[in-house]
Amino acid sequence: MGRNTRKRRMPLAAKAVAGTAALALGGGGLVWANFYASAGESNQAQNQTKSNAAQQIATIDCPDVGQQLSDVPDPARGEVDGELASMDQQITEAYQRLVTTRQAQAGDARYVQNTILGPLKDRRKVLIDRIKLEISRAGGQVPGNLDELAPCSGRPADQPQPTDGQNDGGQDNGQGGDGQNDGGQNDGGQDNGQNDGGQDQGEGQAPTDNGNGAAGPFAEDFININDVQPNSRNLPNGLAANGRSGSKGSFTTKCGVNENKLYNSDNIIVAPGVANGAHHMHDYVGNQSNSSLSSDDDLVVAETSCQNQGDKSSYFWPVLRVQDGTQEFDAADQGGGAEGNVGKILQAKEAQLRFVGNKRSKVVAMPKLMRIITGDAKAFTNGLANANTSYSCTGFEDRQSTDKYVLCPEGSQLVRTSNFQSCWDGQNADSANHRTHVAFVQADGSCANGFKAIPQLQVRLVYDVPTPTIENGQVKNPYAVDSFPEQLHKPITDHNDFINVMDENLMNKVVKCINKGKKCT
Repeated sequence: MGRNTRKRRMPLAAKAVAGTAALALGGGGLVWANFYASAGESNQAQNQTKSNAAQQIATIDCPDVGQQLSDVPDPARGEVDGELASMDQQITEAYQRLVTTRQAQAGDARYVQNTILGPLKDRRKVLIDRIKLEISRAGGQVPGNLDELAPCSGRPADQPQPTDGQNDGGQDNGQGGDGQNDGGQNDGGQDNGQNDGGQDQGEGQAPTDNGNGAAGPFAEDFININDVQPNSRNLPNGLAANGRSGSKGSFTTKCGVNENKLYNSDNIIVAPGVANGAHHMHDYVGNQSNSSLSSDDDLVVAETSCQNQGDKSSYFWPVLRVQDGTQEFDAADQGGGAEGNVGKILQAKEAQLRFVGNKRSKVVAMPKLMRIITGDAKAFTNGLANANTSYSCTGFEDRQSTDKYVLCPEGSQLVRTSNFQSCWDGQNADSANHRTHVAFVQADGSCANGFKAIPQLQVRLVYDVPTPTIENGQVKNPYAVDSFPEQLHKPITDHNDFINVMDENLMNKVVKCINKGKKCT
């Protein structure tokens, strides 16, 4: 029996958000109310509105209930995943209401709390109660703090700092020059208030609306690659970093760059069976059956874009766009323009998918249909504990930035890198929160808590990206990853997803190549 046998469902909050989304749509894309002022205001009124808006909140910050659910009985997981997807839809609805009521907020200091956050808390409490009931009915233990996760708060558009949940132990000493991740380090010591590239977004100054209702990114989200400190993320020094007992080989699978243009805003891992479960568009390479309706059986028999037909694994990540006014195919759709993900979708020029070894030990085979998520699509509001994907430029890859997009010099291409967790609990192909069955290695390269080393997936994506211009604190034609609307297209929300659908022979080859120190394709 395949993993997902349920009919495709829309989150319970979808009906509520539909009316709001319909009002927000216009001209094939998202038309939020102006973040700062209406066109009919006088200059004096505009200045006052801008000043008020600078003190207003930019987005909705809700505790991530799903990350607290590390032990959900299998019979309850389908329904729990559905309730969590409904929570995401509720946040989308609240965010839409937030950005379309700026004038009302300016005239009433309690408007956001009374009209948006209060009702949102009540709706979340209903779903939390359902989750508790579903876990209890299936014989599971309900975490004692779930009720405390119902309230949400408002927050400005500043970036979390490394102390906000930074996971210094989230390093993975995978071999090779692609680099290890430090779990969200603020690269080069750059902080939220620093002038990036000599530009300063002054307090109270209205950010440019690039077609998504001023939902980001902002000038402060970019940094010149020359201002990123070299080796700031403790990149390994090639094979010499491996111990004598380590596994030094590698296996590269070639699966293209999504020439088939397979896109959707589903999330087959986190929200199986739920339409638009990701609220942003994904690129897919490898497995060609990647909708929320796909069962395990569907994945196993699907076509693949990989040259080695034994690799039907699913590799997917949020699309990268340039917010240049292009009306893409999804300009009016949920997950696309209707949720602030606007502009031209960029196809990677190169997508390198490489599996490498462990510094301290041999690796063992991954279980079939193992699911791994690296990075955190909600890192802007969740904090940096799971932030992972980094940005660099060709010719500068000793400089990696997790919390800012980079500005590359002429002739250099953008590089987007994700290194996956490479320690496995030895039993589970997935977990209720999709994280606790795998882990990053410890600082010395070993796996903790009896976990076993598995091949580490490293994904390196290269793009030709027009360099955004930043003038007077405003960014024009920025590039950004698709994100949940309330995450404001922050670079720290970038992430990458993997489902292992290699056949047994190929997985054994991968393990053998890595353990014998060979480089295979």
